[in-house]
Amino acid sequence: MNSSVSQKKKAFYFVLLMGLVSLFSDITYEGARSLVGPYLGLLGASAVVVSAIAGFGELLGYTLRFVTGRLVDKTRKYWFFATFGYAMNLFVIPTLALTKHWYAAAVLIILERVGKAFRKPAKDTITSFAGSHLGYGTTFAIEEFLDQIGATIGPLIMSITVAQNIKLETADAYRKAFGFLLFPALITMGIIFIARTLVPEPEKMEKSQDKVRSAKFDKSFYLYLISISLIAFGFADFALIGFHAQKNNILSPALIPLAYMTAMIVDAFAGLIFGRLFDRFGIVIMSVASFITSFYAIFSFGMTKEAIFLGAVLWGIGMGANESIMKATVAKLVSSEVRGTAYGFFNAIFGIAWFIGSAVLGFLYALNRYYLMYVASLTQILAAVLLLYLSVMAKRKSST
Repeated sequence: MNSSVSQKKKAFYFVLLMGLVSLFSDITYEGARSLVGPYLGLLGASAVVVSAIAGFGELLGYTLRFVTGRLVDKTRKYWFFATFGYAMNLFVIPTLALTKHWYAAAVLIILERVGKAFRKPAKDTITSFAGSHLGYGTTFAIEEFLDQIGATIGPLIMSITVAQNIKLETADAYRKAFGFLLFPALITMGIIFIARTLVPEPEKMEKSQDKVRSAKFDKSFYLYLISISLIAFGFADFALIGFHAQKNNILSPALIPLAYMTAMIVDAFAGLIFGRLFDRFGIVIMSVASFITSFYAIFSFGMTKEAIFLGAVLWGIGMGANESIMKATVAKLVSSEVRGTAYGFFNAIFGIAWFIGSAVLGFLYALNRYYLMYVASLTQILAAVLLLYLSVMAKRKSST
């Protein structure tokens, strides 16, 4: 009994450490992401080039995760991939302060995404090992909560830093801001070193496997991938929501960031709530979250302030669920032996579906915003139905 309590306490502190890694790393790269678009523009890149760099970086960052996930499982070098990935992911960002041409900045921006591709499957797998003691939903919810705090603080720090250097040329003010991000990057690497020293073999935290999970991907896992693909496809990027609000003069320029901040706050708390519910009720909670989220487009692309803010709340719920219980479900369905591959596969499929869906939803919006509403809502509802079926399958397996 004492050993069990001790293991649970150790797992909790370890999850907090990994959550702090997420917090400080998000301060670094989310802070940078709030400025890279205008910075590229100042260096001479066109709107098409900025969009292409961002899109290619995201696509490469997601698709590479399938390869790195397989390598994580094959080598079992969880900390190597996490440490190397974070180092690349974070230290290229302050290097942006040294760039003078947009193509040099573009290379660094893409390398930042490649770094994330290296560390993401390993980080998720490491965290899932601790989740076997605390509950997978709770574990990833804690991580997502701290992650969102960092995602909120990062852009705020960049705004303050740029404002303090307002007397400089705009590009130089941005460089100062990028240079400042070396500090949270170093803190992140320091926390990773502490976590690695305390838990050098994270796979040993994993409890014995139950009979629900298989060492191979089965029908349940592939059905889950179809479900999350539908969710990602129909989940519009907030940039499109902001574009809609600005184009139709529904929200002032000052209110659009406020709507996004509202979504981020809801995201953080929704992740905690749904994570706890997931540990109690299982995969069915993923279905409930998808059904609630299915109404976001009706409001987000409405024509009143109230509708857009309500849409931001629903969008935030969807984001919170996506970032917490989606990863928890993977740990629930798949054995630790192939979990790195599973997370890599999951991230790659989710990213590709979101990339394609964003383009399709943008095209539909250009035709008629109601077309976007119908497609976005339908895909989320269909995903909710598939996830409900998946939860029934999981219960049948556990009872046999």
